[in-house]
Amino acid sequence: MVVAIDGPAGAGKSTVARASAEALGFTYLDSGAMYRATALAFLERGGPAADRARELDIELGRRVRVEGRDVTEAIRTPEASETASRIATDPEVRHALVDRQRELMSSGDWVAEGRDIGTVVAPDAALKVFLTASPEERARRRAAEIGVDPETVLMDQTLRDEQDRSREHSPLRAADDAVDLDTTGLDVDQVVERIVALARDRSE
Repeated sequence: MVVAIDGPAGAGKSTVARASAEALGFTYLDSGAMYRATALAFLERGGPAADRARELDIELGRRVRVEGRDVTEAIRTPEASETASRIATDPEVRHALVDRQRELMSSGDWVAEGRDIGTVVAPDAALKVFLTASPEERARRRAAEIGVDPETVLMDQTLRDEQDRSREHSPLRAADDAVDLDTTGLDVDQVVERIVALARDRSE
């Protein structure tokens, strides 16, 4: 069974998806970490970003490793984040990483999160959830996570939202059959509880 969780930056996808996977006993797939790891390799090594996407040995888990090196913190820097958003508009990069994500999820039970899981990567997912929150709430959460000014995050977030929604390939949007879940004012446990209930209902 695949549970697809999509939504804009700062909606709480990673935290919610990881906790939902643990509650369900599923494996967690952080697609954003794959783009960020590719971006980091592109920044460090240069060359076509698509080549980095195809060749990298990426290990996902509580810590993210590339070629055996722990890059968990390195892929969360503003530079890596901005570059990840930029290379995500490259159809060759998206194609390479989507292929890898589909291969990973071809067997077993998964909770996968990103911006195009339910629309492109796993359109047949048993459950699709589109997480949202107010722009101010999303900026506040991200600012608290990385220790910067919320107003700065809000400006960067607005630009990224526009890039994600307007890109030609795999733009950010909710799947037609996705459950919309606004997390504004909800804590992680409340959101996870709802997703777990939905998943168990779909599996019956």
